[in-house]
Amino acid sequence: QVQVVESGGGLVQAGGSLRLSCTASGVTLDDYAMGWFRQAPGKEREGVSCISWSAYNTYYTDPVKGRFTVSRDNAKNTLYLQMNSLKPEDTAMYYCAAGYGGYRGLEARWYAYWGQGTQVTVSS
Repeated sequence: QVQVVESGGGLVQAGGSLRLSCTASGVTLDDYAMGWFRQAPGKEREGVSCISWSAYNTYYTDPVKGRFTVSRDNAKNTLYLQMNSLKPEDTAMYYCAAGYGGYRGLEARWYAYWGQGTQVTVSS
């Protein structure tokens, strides 16, 4: 059984930083592209960042470019999202997702396994 679990969320002041982690069991992440998505109250889920299985390719949605950095450690079966210069508009539930294959972009339909999410709240 595949399980994906996010951690690292919390409450932070605007301008602060958080590092999200995502670990997986029941699957070897070497074979999977990974993505971070978020959903704020009353809004649709949106893709934040994604990374190919080799980490060669990464992509960020415009609002987080230059502030967020995605990385992965396949030896630890773990995905990371370093979030700096956080803004109140970054407040959302953040989800990690795994999609089989080299690269999946930010379309949620390509990701088969999802975590339960970790809450990020940025106060002004």
